[in-house]
Amino acid sequence: MFNGGYAGKILRVNLHRLQISEMDYPEDLKKNYLGGRGVAAFLYHREMPSRLDPLGLDNKIFFMTGPLTGTPVLASTKMQLATCSPDTGYYLCSNSSGNFGPYLKFAGYDGVILEGKASSPVSIIIGEEGVEFRDASNLWGKKTTEVDDYFQEILPDKKVGVISIGPAAERGVRIACIQVDGRSFGRGGAGAVMASKNVKAIASFGNKEIPLADPEALKKIITPAAKEVRQSRRTHTTHGTAQYTEVINELGCYPTRNFQTAVFERIETISSVYMKENYFVRNKACFRCPIGCAQICEVKVGPFKGARSDPEYETIGAFGGQCGVSDFAAIIAANQICDEEGLDTMTAGTLIAFAMECFEKGLISREETGGLELCFGNSEAMVEMVRRIAHRKGLGDLLSEGFSQIKKKRPGMESYMMHVKGMALAQYEPRGFYGIGLGYGTSSRGACHNVGGWTIRDELLTKAYDRFATRDKGRLVRALQDNRAYLDSLGICTVVRGALGFTDNPTGEVLKFVTGYDFTPELMTIGSRIYTLERLILNREGITRKDDLLPRRITEDPLPEGMAKGRVITPKMYNEMLNEYYRVRGWDSNGIPKPEALKKLRLSNLSR
Repeated sequence: MFNGGYAGKILRVNLHRLQISEMDYPEDLKKNYLGGRGVAAFLYHREMPSRLDPLGLDNKIFFMTGPLTGTPVLASTKMQLATCSPDTGYYLCSNSSGNFGPYLKFAGYDGVILEGKASSPVSIIIGEEGVEFRDASNLWGKKTTEVDDYFQEILPDKKVGVISIGPAAERGVRIACIQVDGRSFGRGGAGAVMASKNVKAIASFGNKEIPLADPEALKKIITPAAKEVRQSRRTHTTHGTAQYTEVINELGCYPTRNFQTAVFERIETISSVYMKENYFVRNKACFRCPIGCAQICEVKVGPFKGARSDPEYETIGAFGGQCGVSDFAAIIAANQICDEEGLDTMTAGTLIAFAMECFEKGLISREETGGLELCFGNSEAMVEMVRRIAHRKGLGDLLSEGFSQIKKKRPGMESYMMHVKGMALAQYEPRGFYGIGLGYGTSSRGACHNVGGWTIRDELLTKAYDRFATRDKGRLVRALQDNRAYLDSLGICTVVRGALGFTDNPTGEVLKFVTGYDFTPELMTIGSRIYTLERLILNREGITRKDDLLPRRITEDPLPEGMAKGRVITPKMYNEMLNEYYRVRGWDSNGIPKPEALKKLRLSNLSR
């Protein structure tokens, strides 16, 4: 059926024995789940127990590429992982750009499964001629940037993709990420899982060609698509994702001071224009990307002089508006620490904003902060707290545990914790557009704007939906989630999907020319199958309607100012959206997929 797009093998790594084996990649698995996120979820469902310790021996990490990863298709940089999250305690899916995924396919593998635990720190080198384990004791404690440099030194004649963990993961920080050639598997704490297995890094390289069903026909699509992307996404090149900062604030939807309001009065000093004029150095592009949205910035003067990183919209929001910080230099510095230590910027910033509010309300003492004046707007305190989280020092030790653990240890603070299922809310205010609230509540991994459905385009930018209405939001969110599920399984960046026809009404022949099979008419069904499979996993792990709820601040406190002033998503309003969502998905009132929905999606044979 398939004569292109796939390498054909999945690498299984037994860390206890330091042994490898190769799995065949069945055609029915590709046909039903594409690759990437879909296949990772299938393997997770098949191999993982219903409940486990995320940092224990039973947890595994499933890394999977998609059929387009590493091909000539635009921005074919993406790969996915699935694991049990130390941050939330539940199933986690995560995606990353970088070179590792493409180079893994060039080495002859579509995916890697890590299981067990090595007796001492190791790194793994995957090449087309074999797999090598190396002692990584010399790398333990090193920053992720130092690990990248190390592999460039020992493999000087190779184009290498590297995934690595930083010192924060080694210290068991539950919000630790996995860095991938300067990008990251950011949310959910996958870095802590990798550290628990004593794996410091994995490098991939190779020169094997990825077969293509019809390379000439594919080229005729790619050339004009690249031109279209460069034209339509020019602002992504000039300002990156930071371009949304000003507009979201203007619309009264910019989370500020731990979601106490949605308008940041000092937005002009953390805007994309200010960033570009005062800190920008150069663009950086991912594998085969025609855009280069990463904005490398550097601080030239002041207390954070020398800091260098590429802050995106979410990072700017988390360390900026959320913490009441108007010093862009501090945001660059905080981002750099996170990248080098291996921390998720989104969660770290929201945790610090939570701690700032608790400090100002007297729930966290100056003794706990070690004398640090942890108030909103204190940029130096914000940056210092990032370091303390990475080092599990003082109050940073508590924050390093993430919201799921904090609420067990400090239950009196729960009303100030802005999360769903343990995952911190993203930098979009749901009281300013209700669809994103439903997306947060029903996301497969907790409060996520990507997996849950980025409703911004439909509710704010194109205004196809009334942002303050509850009607039809269930249908909208479902379509966006299914679209994202199949897109995450393809292996390309979402920024180029429109030019290639990968919307919620898929068109085009890209997949046919790559794989030899015309997936296009089936893509949204595949997306729905993946999303429903993830729900079965969550049901098995104890997630039901009771967990699909928003923080009380969102459902009880009207916004105090801005274009969305007075808006709130009451429990009644939210339940209206949730009921519609369950109905259009074919789930029962408790959020459990009905037998007829499973049959329609060919999932009836899977146990819950």
